[in-house]
Amino acid sequence: MFVFKKKNRSGSTSVQIVQKVNRSNKVLKIIGTSSDPEEIECLYKQALFEMPRLYGATLFDTPIEPQISDLSNDNIRIAGPELVFGRIFDHIGFNRIQDELFKDLCISRITHPGSKLNLAQYLRENNKEEVSVDRVYYFMDRLNTRYKKQVEDISFNYVKKLLGGEIGVVFYDMTTIYFESSKPDELRETGFSKDGKHQHPQIFLGLLVGKEGYPIGYDIFEGGIYEGHTLIPMLEKFEKRFDLNKPIIVADAGLLSSQNILDLKENGYRFILGARIKSESKLVKGQIQDLNLEDGQVAQIDKPDETTLFVSYSNKRAKKDLSNRERGLKRLEKSLKAGRLTKSNINNRGYNKYLKLHGKLIIDIDYDKFNKDSTWDGLKGYITNTSLSGDEVIENYNNLWKIEKAFRISKTDLKIRPIYHRIRERIEAHICISFVSYLLHKELEKVLNEYKSGISINKAIKSINKMYEVVIEDKAYKQRILLRNNHIQQKIIDIVNTNF
Repeated sequence: MFVFKKKNRSGSTSVQIVQKVNRSNKVLKIIGTSSDPEEIECLYKQALFEMPRLYGATLFDTPIEPQISDLSNDNIRIAGPELVFGRIFDHIGFNRIQDELFKDLCISRITHPGSKLNLAQYLRENNKEEVSVDRVYYFMDRLNTRYKKQVEDISFNYVKKLLGGEIGVVFYDMTTIYFESSKPDELRETGFSKDGKHQHPQIFLGLLVGKEGYPIGYDIFEGGIYEGHTLIPMLEKFEKRFDLNKPIIVADAGLLSSQNILDLKENGYRFILGARIKSESKLVKGQIQDLNLEDGQVAQIDKPDETTLFVSYSNKRAKKDLSNRERGLKRLEKSLKAGRLTKSNINNRGYNKYLKLHGKLIIDIDYDKFNKDSTWDGLKGYITNTSLSGDEVIENYNNLWKIEKAFRISKTDLKIRPIYHRIRERIEAHICISFVSYLLHKELEKVLNEYKSGISINKAIKSINKMYEVVIEDKAYKQRILLRNNHIQQKIIDIVNTNF
């Protein structure tokens, strides 16, 4: 087995891993093709690196037969992250970013999530070059100016290809990312925290994804901004950047405002938004109350502003709504009995809307209002200006859970929060690295599911972190011997090698 540089008629050179079989050369793998001498040399080095790792040592390798007693823990390294996530990283095209540290940062965010000190642990366990925290921060300070645009281009083009070359529907949502710091600044501000960390400075992270939850783009905003003000700037940025052809915008009720709807219409966007049916006009609320829908039914109401309101009813949702209201009522009754409620508690926040004031001092619960609210149980609304049917609107809206899953993966599996950085460039770099890591994470999860492997993504990562190789080297030679995988590990490797 050897590496061969094949000259093509076009003038380019293909770098191949070749095996001699019965006096003829059999191409085992084409590493890549280029006309650039520097890139050809990089492909050649990559082939030399991959050959023993993927196919094992060959008869042409210099034989080294060390005694087991000569080996130490320093000869053993974790090979799995590079074999699996490194391969996906290269397949997507991120290897065009010529800095190995970027790859290490993205992979370690999956396999060793947490602080940048965990990167040092990842490098040690993989017998890679020791990298100081200062070197990591130096790279992060320059990531935005050097590579961020290239990262976004590579990611977008890859996702667009996966989605069939056209992005017809996009899903938008926001979340908050808090900081372990008590000092806000112009970016990190206190505000309404979706993590319940209201005392911590935070930023808003807006994420735009396509079908199946594939990430298209992201942006960060000041922590005190109203999330409804982020939608149009985000859409305009990515439409201009990637020449998006006015896709249908799907977002939840948190982004529903009369100004947003007006802006979307004026800019020629079609949209599907979660509706606040209790906040509709008296006329529309009356129409909704007169529907008398049964389980699974959908009704259409044409609104004066040329949008369509679809209303669906679900028995399961009705039971959940009733349960939530009863639980909220019990909390109010408990607080009222304990004397913890004051005049300041009478507002429209959550279930406080059921409180009322007798005279100037007596606080009570309005049970009539509580009972009247039962007429809304099980109902959900959707506002759209598309020509889609009610079932199609609801099907698209229900896919919003995939963006919620993206946030959940980022916050829990990748541990994107809390953020410890103060400098904006490092905050941006942290989000950029996490964005790439999420795409790698999602691609592995997708193929594991497609092949019905029965291996969860979390179990796969644990198995990947236990794939070892022995590194044997002297002054003239270095040999890597991949230790035999168990059944699950080999299944992961086979699936990844087949698809990437």
